[in-house]
Parts: sequence; C-alpha cells; structure tokens
Amino acid sequence: MRLSLSAMVHSGRDGLTEVVERFQARAGLAPEKKMTMHITREALSPVVPKRPTPWWSAPALWLAMITMGLMAGLFYAFAVAVMPALAGADDRTFVLVMQKINRTIENPVFFVTFFGAFVFTGAAAIARHRLGARAAARWILAALALYIVALAITMGVNVPLNEELARAGDPARIADLAKVRGEFEGVWVPANVARALACTLAVACLARATTPRVRAGRS
Repeated sequence: MRLSLSAMVHSGRDGLTEVVERFQARAGLAPEKKMTMHITREALSPVVPKRPTPWWSAPALWLAMITMGLMAGLFYAFAVAVMPALAGADDRTFVLVMQKINRTIENPVFFVTFFGAFVFTGAAAIARHRLGARAAARWILAALALYIVALAITMGVNVPLNEELARAGDPARIADLAKVRGEFEGVWVPANVARALACTLAVACLARATTPRVRAGRS
C-alpha cells in the first residue's frame, strides 16, 4: 500500500510529537513550559544543491582590484607629482622628459596591468553574475564601465599626443619648443586627471562589491 506525502508527513509529525511528550512527562515539565515542535514544508522539501563556484571567481576579483589600483595609482602619480614637477621645467627639459617617459612606459609589465585591469574586471563581473550575486555584479560592471572611460581617454587623447610629441623629434632641433609643449601639455594634463578620477572611482566600485552587505545581495 502506498502512502501519500501528506499521510507520511502527518505520521512522522505524530510520531515525533509522541516522543517529545513522553520526554516531557518523564522530565516533569509543566504544560505551559512544554516544548512544541513544528515541521514545515521547507524542512521536508528536498535540498537543492547550490551552483558550484568557479575556481577563478575570487582570483579574478582580486586581480581586478590589484590591476585597477595600480592603474589608478599610476595616473594619480602623474597628476599630483610628475606633471606638477615638470610644469616648472623649461620647454626643452619638459619635452625631453616626456618623450623618454612615453618610450620607457611601453613595456610588458605596463601592458599586462593596463589591459589586465579590463580583462580581470570583466571576468569578475561574469563570475558574479553566473553565481547569482547580482548586486556585486552590478558594482563590478560599474567599475568596468568607468575603466572603459579611462581606456577611451587614454587611447583617444593621451596616446595620440604622445605619438605627436615623439614625431616632433630631438628637442635640440625643434624650432618652436614652446608651441610643441603648449599643444601637448594643455590637453594631456586634464585628460590624465580625468582618467585618474575614472580609475579611482572604479577601484571604489570594486571595493564595494566585496563588502558583506553587497555579497549578501542587499544593495
């Protein structure tokens, strides 16, 4: 004979209640202090296994924070130290130093950090979305959007100016150093400040994604 789920639940509940009542009787508990037992449907429902966490989920987010922080720090250093220092230099020194910086910075370490911030942030957003952590994914996507702004400024403004400065040639042979410097410095400096701000806000968004409240999906 087959028992329905309802009959099985009532049977199991009656049996457990009987055991509890016998225990209470032996312990001499007063009626108003007797323990009660409630069996809910949730307690009897089958446990649904959680989606497995990708092994690269946590490393992607931490690498995103590290590379994004390094890029924000690089642009910040130019904004508050390098460019203000060069502002007081003569035209020849300014052009010469910036040409050397632009050549030196094109190295594997910089490129891994520069493009890694984009790749790791995107990977972290995908991982959080697949895990169902929608609140965290939104903050990471905000960081990615801000970094795309920084990339657009770099590739659309700073890099072309760097290339134009390089084409100007040896500072000793430039006829009008003041003009070359003015056309470069007047645009490059505010563009760098803008990308530094975008990267700094991106780091803040990534940090927000790691807070317990966001990881719990409450904001």
